[in-house]
Amino acid sequence: MSIFDKVKEAALNQFIEVIEWLDDSKDTILYRFPVAGQEIKNDAQLIVRESQAAVFVFEGQVADVFGPGRYTIDGGNTPILSKLGAWKYGFNSPFKAEVYFVNTKQFTDMKWGTSNPIMLRDADFGIVRLRAFGAYSMRVADPREFIKEVAGTNAHFQTEDIDTQLKRAIVTEFSDAIGELKIPALDLAAQYKEMGEVIRAKINEDFRTYGLEVTKFYIENISLPPEVEAALDKRSSMGALGDAQKYMQFQAADALRDAAQNEGGGAGLGAGLGAGFAVGGQMANAFGQGQSGGQSGQSSQTNTVPCPSCGKPNAAGTKFCGDCGATIEVGKVPCVKCGAELREGAKFCSECGASQEKAKCSNCQAELAPGAKFCPECGTKTEAAE
Repeated sequence: MSIFDKVKEAALNQFIEVIEWLDDSKDTILYRFPVAGQEIKNDAQLIVRESQAAVFVFEGQVADVFGPGRYTIDGGNTPILSKLGAWKYGFNSPFKAEVYFVNTKQFTDMKWGTSNPIMLRDADFGIVRLRAFGAYSMRVADPREFIKEVAGTNAHFQTEDIDTQLKRAIVTEFSDAIGELKIPALDLAAQYKEMGEVIRAKINEDFRTYGLEVTKFYIENISLPPEVEAALDKRSSMGALGDAQKYMQFQAADALRDAAQNEGGGAGLGAGLGAGFAVGGQMANAFGQGQSGGQSGQSSQTNTVPCPSCGKPNAAGTKFCGDCGATIEVGKVPCVKCGAELREGAKFCSECGASQEKAKCSNCQAELAPGAKFCPECGTKTEAAE
């Protein structure tokens, strides 16, 4: 390279006239403009786009912060630089400074989650372990503080460089908030939005020291341990059965349909139905005891009638005795004395206690109708006529 080429290259690299940053990434928070070893020319143009902030650092100190707009770098636009002595040679000479562009947009869909379960005391389950995860959005609220406390002298700072630290802070505040709120585990799903606002406020108290702000905080899920969820599923299944008797009948009907479609049904049908009815009966009894309690015993006693022949109790509405085969349904006859309705064959009235044996004629022994004054066979005068 000739001496003229070196002079030309030095002239091109000596002064910077336009300072701007076009962000082509999605996760860059801070970018240092490459001015190291170079000088910024007086009257250079600074272009700061929306969702950006330009920070000048002079001799290790944050000198000035520029928001969106177009600026001409001179003494009037940079009073802090002027105060720090950046313009040693007046406003006609270049100066050396570092320029950082800070991305102030919202960084969305940043994930968080509990790496280990959170131990809590719950009103329904006692001590439980909860896991949670979700997402949040954040932005740089104070570029000056962010450079001082987080970025430092990094030339390129991305969300992944601070993501782990932010997640730890979030999980700590989440655990503290959910413990203070004391919401039952089964009611947490109805409080996600309210809890998110409370936790976001707590997180911002910590993030403010980094120059950051959490703009949105979402709780996507809070889950119980697998064994507790399995127990809840069983409990829900039992509740879904509803009336155990109807469920048993439905299952029996399904068994009949399946057996009818099975060409080799036969003996298997009877065995299957017998087992099905036995299990169904046990289920019905268990559910009946749990739902009606002591009422089942009373109903079983009140819904029986004695056999008129052998006296064994039979279910109400039964036509034949299950023990002796006698007819349960009998006719009704009036009492010979008070006229109360009695079952046929009753020997005494349940109302007045009168014997129901029919009177007989003292002459011919023919049966007399109740209240008859003369025998219908021989005409002899009866006791009722005297």
